[in-house]
Amino acid sequence: MQVKNKVVIVTGAGSGIGKATAMHFARYGAKVVVSDVHLEKAKVVVEEITQDFGEALAVKADVMYYAEVESLIQHTVAKYGQLDVMVNNAGIGPKQLLKTADHTLDDWNSVIAVNQTGVFYCMKLALQQMLKQGFGAIVNIASLAGLKASLNNLSYSASKFAVVGMTKSAALEYAKTGIRINAVCPGYTESALLNQLISSRPEMDAMLKSVIPMKRYGEALEIADAVVWLASDQTKFMTGQTITIDGGTSL
Repeated sequence: MQVKNKVVIVTGAGSGIGKATAMHFARYGAKVVVSDVHLEKAKVVVEEITQDFGEALAVKADVMYYAEVESLIQHTVAKYGQLDVMVNNAGIGPKQLLKTADHTLDDWNSVIAVNQTGVFYCMKLALQQMLKQGFGAIVNIASLAGLKASLNNLSYSASKFAVVGMTKSAALEYAKTGIRINAVCPGYTESALLNQLISSRPEMDAMLKSVIPMKRYGEALEIADAVVWLASDQTKFMTGQTITIDGGTSL
């Protein structure tokens, strides 16, 4: 895929889909800024990239905080001179799966802060840099939960529906500027969030697989493939789209 020498930021890249995406970009020759709230995890990913593929940089950032996102992008531009691709992957789920009337305020506030407001901060600041350059691509990691109802998961669902909406609105706003904005909507994918869900409710494993026509969870690399493709020069005429990767679950 055509991303060689592109400067890419991936948030939440210390594990799961974010790590797989960062490493996949590196395989294709991109310069990757591995960002995560846990700096040590980001450094481990950078070590793997530099040993096997190419160039990478670890930067700590908590997307809940505007100043940290601002610092992340400033650090990237100071190092590499530009920002070609912003992958907004950082996300969390609620600590408790409860119906709306019982949904905790802590879960609502934290999930919205990371998954929705954090994506807004990253888009806003990345767009400012990309407008100066006259080019760029943003890929937001949404979810199947941003396309259809998700029981006992209101804050997560709300945040991911928001990401889909923000993707489409911003794509329309900036279509004439050389900046493309798309989203990926993974279904149930092997990740820390899925492990957290199944650990809290073991019966969910069989239940979830029963509604996936392919009868398995997605793999992080399968999501990463779509992200890199959307960011590549092979999709220059694509913007405002959501690519669903869910083993047929939405069918």
